[in-house]
Amino acid sequence: MLARLAGPGVLIGSVLAAALIGAVMLLILGANPLTGYAALVDGAFGGTKNLANSALKAMPLLLVGAGITVAFRTGVINIGGEGQIIVGAIFSTLLVLAVPDIPRFLLVPLAFLFGALGGAVWGGMAGALKSYAGVNEILSTIMLNIIAVQILNLLLRGPLMDPGEIERGSRIPHTERLSGNADLPILPGGTRLHLGVVVAVLMAVACYVLLFRTTQGLRLRASGHNPFASLYAGMSVKRNVVLAFMYSGAMCGMAGVTLVFGSEGHRLATDGGATTFTGAAGFNGIVAALFGGLHPLWTIPASFLFGALLVGANAMQRAVQVPAALILALNGLVVVFVVGSMQARARLGRTAARLRAEARESSAGTEAPDPDPAEEAPP
Repeated sequence: MLARLAGPGVLIGSVLAAALIGAVMLLILGANPLTGYAALVDGAFGGTKNLANSALKAMPLLLVGAGITVAFRTGVINIGGEGQIIVGAIFSTLLVLAVPDIPRFLLVPLAFLFGALGGAVWGGMAGALKSYAGVNEILSTIMLNIIAVQILNLLLRGPLMDPGEIERGSRIPHTERLSGNADLPILPGGTRLHLGVVVAVLMAVACYVLLFRTTQGLRLRASGHNPFASLYAGMSVKRNVVLAFMYSGAMCGMAGVTLVFGSEGHRLATDGGATTFTGAAGFNGIVAALFGGLHPLWTIPASFLFGALLVGANAMQRAVQVPAALILALNGLVVVFVVGSMQARARLGRTAARLRAEARESSAGTEAPDPDPAEEAPP
């Protein structure tokens, strides 16, 4: 029981440690840490509107994080979420530009389907390079991220640029306003929450079912836990690696759909930078997955926590007038402590397993031995 509670305790401790260092940084900048953190909490959780904003910020993190759990459980590292988000958004945008007049009840699911397809294709490329060419997946996913950004820049400065921008000569790199039939429906309640939040939660549950309630999930986890035993059992580890990257990429591609069709602009846009319209969701989703213990269901509250942190950080910046770089530093501190806590959690898990084994051995040694039938037999 103690070991079971130790894991969450380590995570909470890592967040508190990051908050303490952040308080010191606020003091150095002449800001009141209590005022700053009060503004952060109020900006993230103070009222229905702020809670909705936190949920919207968490939505792409959850889709990416749930997909990341599939890859990590298969023993591979997918840090190509940024590129997979972009390609998923491109695929869905091309679909909506091609058939803008399809009814909403058909176009919205098709947009998600094409987004998942684009992300799966981009993720599957990294998986194939890993399995059949021996290319390290960290290098390949980083390179594919860069390639996806440049493809997006090329399209938005050429074939997909809004014709109105070309006529006016402003040439801002974004598409025209996409069909209203592809807008994600707003949920009741008078906030900006839309269908993408529901889709994200449902897909996280689907990842849980895939990993822990299906034969395919067992194969994926077995390949990650012990590839040699999996090969001996007749499993295709290479195929499972490719599938894991495709599943993970599909989730990231759906995140791209929510970011485009759930946004206020309802258009695909870029600033030419490394993160374009994604807001670094492809990287922050990895941290959310790690914070959730690489479990799809625990990634749901973990993503909401990090989404709230991102929203509240903006409120804190306005309240205490600290530089934006400090907000990035606070987020980075949380990342460092959370990732660092993974080693402590693993060590606690090994200690708990050893104590359980010793307890079993001790109880087995204290049991009375069975009497010898020969000794009890009458003379």
